[in-house]
Amino acid sequence: MAVGLEFFRLPPEEKAKLYSDEPSKKIRLSTSFNVRKETVHNWRDYLRLHCHPLEEFVPDWPSNPETFKEIISTYCCEVRLLGLRLLGAISLGLGLEEDYIENVLGEQEQHMAVNYYPRCPKPDLTYGLPKHTDPNALTILLMDPHVSGLQVLKDGAQWIAVDPRPNALVVNLGDQLQALSNGAYKSVWHRAVVNAARERLSVASFLCPCNSAVIGPVAKLVGDGDEPVYRSYTYDEYYKKFWSRNLDQDHCLELFTGQK
Repeated sequence: MAVGLEFFRLPPEEKAKLYSDEPSKKIRLSTSFNVRKETVHNWRDYLRLHCHPLEEFVPDWPSNPETFKEIISTYCCEVRLLGLRLLGAISLGLGLEEDYIENVLGEQEQHMAVNYYPRCPKPDLTYGLPKHTDPNALTILLMDPHVSGLQVLKDGAQWIAVDPRPNALVVNLGDQLQALSNGAYKSVWHRAVVNAARERLSVASFLCPCNSAVIGPVAKLVGDGDEPVYRSYTYDEYYKKFWSRNLDQDHCLELFTGQK
């Protein structure tokens, strides 16, 4: 958290070396979500890093602050191990073999977003991020320990603040787990709000299927005589569709319902 905040407090001309609004760029500093598609922007800057395999991407990560690469890469390794343990527990909870979901997802990519939400003079006019679900499988979020901003949608009706807890991580289930479980697990709708008094930082780590992974409901989880809720697709197909839309549109997963 400290080295992430240190990065965002660098002079603008230093940070500008990493700026890009190209969503496919694997290491970039950007703003809002997808400025090429949006008509209304969000009150967020973020540093997007691809993290696996580390040796492929770390050389192009920021060298300023000096400790950035060492600290962030160590965190990436640990959070990946945690994510794989969680996927094993989810598999068991669905009555599957412990390594089932990990095997289906393939050699998973790992991305990180270091999110910076500056103080906002008119927080009622914007969001840090509007409501959305995550397109990947699993997201592990390290929250600012002092400033709240994350909200989740409960029962489709009420927004609930997720207040920071000391030494805790927040785990969001993404769209791919909803599809694989045939809807038994739900991808969580969430958003980020901003405030006028304090800046806020969060670090989101995304475990993503490999692009060629074929995602679809596990046959064992589809009831006898029932049709699967979602059709099969590759993650590459899903991810491209997700980025072709605005973040706050209807659930992207709804475009993949029914048999192909």
